[in-house]
This record gives sequence, C-alpha cells and structure tokens, in this order.
Amino acid sequence: MAEIKTVTIDELCQMNDQEGLILQGCGGDLQEWVDGINELLTQGGILQAGSAWKAEAVRVFQHDGLTNLLFPFDGVQLDVGKLAIWRLQTHAQFGGTWLSDYVPNRLGGFVQEQRPQRPKMELLGQDGNIFAILGRASALLKRAGMKDQADEMFQRVTASGSYEQALNIISEYVETELTPPPIHQKSNKKKARDAHER
Repeated sequence: MAEIKTVTIDELCQMNDQEGLILQGCGGDLQEWVDGINELLTQGGILQAGSAWKAEAVRVFQHDGLTNLLFPFDGVQLDVGKLAIWRLQTHAQFGGTWLSDYVPNRLGGFVQEQRPQRPKMELLGQDGNIFAILGRASALLKRAGMKDQADEMFQRVTASGSYEQALNIISEYVETELTPPPIHQKSNKKKARDAHER
C-alpha cells in the first residue's frame, strides 16, 4: 500500500501555485482518513467521475501539535462549490480550510521566490553569431513549452540596435552568463505576521 508522504512547513510555504483541502487534527490511521474522506465526498457528489485521492497524492504535516492532511486538487475532479459548502458545514468536525488560506493565516505566507523559470544556455565557447545564438535560445524556449516567449524574444532581438543589446534581451529569456542572479524574498504577508507575533 502506498505511503502518505510527509511535507514540511517550508515546503507548504512554497506551494503558492497549488490549491487543496487541509483537514486539521487527523489522529489515528491516516489511510483510514483518506479512505473515509474519499467515501464522504463521493457520496456528497463532490468527487466526480469516479476520481478519488490516492494515498501517494495526499500529504501529512505537523503544526501546532496537530497532525494535518493536505488533499491537493490536482489529479481529482471536484465540484469546488459543493466542497466549499461541505467544508463550512463540517468545519467543527474536521477543521477544514484551503491551502491558500492556511499558509498565509497560520504559517505567515507563501515564499515568493523570483527565480528564472528559464532554460540555461552557455554563450562562452559557442558560435558568437547573433542569429546562431538567437536560434539556440529560441529552440530551448520552444522545447520548454515557452513558444510565446520565443516569438517575443525573436521580435525584440531583430528590432534591437546593437549586438550587446540583442545579447541582453536573449539573456532575459534564457539563463546565460549575462543573466543577473535570482533575488529571494519572503512575501509581505510573512512580515505582517512577524510584526503581529512580537
């Protein structure tokens, strides 16, 4: 039987691109919780088209002395409206909340990390012709599913006025030796919580 994986608080704070249902105070056998929630939500018409959470998709974490389960929305078909009503009706029983509410209100906010979601490309030791560089960068972006960015980059580079400007534009779209290092920062919500706690 698949095991429910543990997730850390730090990992939860990096899930700003995800959503899910968190149930608080889940004592006992966690697999029974998963099975029970699947059954309840299927009977309530919330889980649809025969979908259900598998144990390997669910995450467990500890916070404030409680064992909590995160049921991610990815991979299941849900009637979110019905789920919202169910969550409110059963809040006293399950402490249900959304991941997007729990992290800002209980954990201080999501980590906002400004890092390039860009493919890497070396300039040194490669053909220095700007059209060769542009072709390599464009191919990398397209392979990464970023065709719109590749098209935009092509338009900007072909309209640029110098070789240096063209290289700098390419380095905005793919990570090269000219790309500035990423900036790491916490969201403002985290700072507000710290001020409140002091």
